Formats: sequence, structure tokens, C-alpha cells
Amino acid sequence: MVAGIGPGAAVHLTPAAREALAEADVVAGYGLYLDLIRDQLAGKQLIASGMRREVERVRAAVAAAEEGRRVCVVSSGDAGVYGLAGLVLEELAQRDLVLPFRVVPGVTASLAASALLGAPLAHDHAVISLSDLLTPIELIERRVRAAAEADFVLALYNVRSRTRTAPFEAALAILRETRPSDTPVGIVRNAFREGQERRVITLRELTLDDADMLTLLVVGSSQTFVWRGYMITPRGYCLGSEK
Repeated sequence: MVAGIGPGAAVHLTPAAREALAEADVVAGYGLYLDLIRDQLAGKQLIASGMRREVERVRAAVAAAEEGRRVCVVSSGDAGVYGLAGLVLEELAQRDLVLPFRVVPGVTASLAASALLGAPLAHDHAVISLSDLLTPIELIERRVRAAAEADFVLALYNVRSRTRTAPFEAALAILRETRPSDTPVGIVRNAFREGQERRVITLRELTLDDADMLTLLVVGSSQTFVWRGYMITPRGYCLGSEK
């Protein structure tokens, strides 16, 4: 099993994810994510590792499953959105290894951020990671430019780290070329976790210091507006007076 555990608050851990964890003998995940669900892990064998050790973690989980153990690999948010569902399936496919398998969906970060910001994702939107650890920066730039020029609302994951700033710098330059300076931008850090922060500013005001690895940015489209601090992207319904 691969389960998304949501943005962090226990209330957003779905009943299906709780059931998957309850069924498991072994739970594998990044240490921080395991800490978020510590109350679900009593009596479980844990496979914990740090960042950039995902392949090692997945292979250890698959090995445990081959031994007949019931294994649940966890990802924050949704396991299929920048999570480990793809990596687990790649490992099984590469070895043509047939094991009972299911993905349990979760609340991904863009949805958590959107809920806090109002309704910025109510119409077409694009989700892009700015991490160039696994994706060349040139490809990230192409994707940001294409989505910006197509007037999608953009949800930007993995915005920057202390040392990895170039993709965000490039994305910011592209956005300023393609979007008006008063475009609304939502900044959400630690959504539904301790230390949650939420702000709505304009593209003109956005700087590199406004984001880190715990931040998700939502950049509005030409239709997005702000009302009392909430971002709204109209779906297109007619709100004229009815007779």
C-alpha cells in the first residue's frame, strides 16, 4: 500500500489512510512524515530515512513485502502527486514483480493551500515543482512559461531551499514578463501544521525571501481577484439578479 497522509493535521488523514496504516505491519516513510502520524504507528516496524533516500526506502519496503509483510509506504499530501506511488510502481515494473498493491489518495498541498486562500483553483490550473534536483531547470522554465502564457492559475511546489534558488528566480522573472504586476499571489507555509502562515500579496511584492521548502505559492490568472483577503478565480457562473 502507498498512502497519502494529507498536509499534516490529523483531521485531514482520511479514514482510508487510517485503515491502511492499521492494516500494516511495516510503515515506511520520511522521518518527518512519520512524526506527523506517530499516534497511528504503535506496534509497527518502521522504515525511516531522510531526504534524498527515497529509492533506498522504497526498496526496503518492497523487500519487506516480498517477505510477506503488510507494508504501507507513506507520503505527505497525496502519494501520487510528487509522492512515492510512482517510485514504488517503477520499482515493481522494473523487476516485473507482482505484489498486491493499492494507492490510497490524500489531500495534496495545493488543495490544502487553496482551502486556506479561498478558491484560487476553482478554474483551470497547473501544478509545477520548482525543484531541479530531478528535473532540469530548462524544462522547469519551459513549463512555467507555457502555463503562464496559457493563463493558468499556477500552484508552485518545492519553491526554494537555502541553496537552491535559481529555479524560483527564473520562474519569478517569467511570471513578471507574462502576468500583470497586480496579479494576486497566495503564500502558504506549513498548511494545517504547527506554524501555519498564510498571506495574499501581489506579484509586484513577491520576493525570493517569501518562500522556502515548506511554502506553496498560488499565482492567480487574469481572472483571479481578491475579496477581503481571499483569492477567488471565477468558474464562469452567472451571478446576475434573477427575476
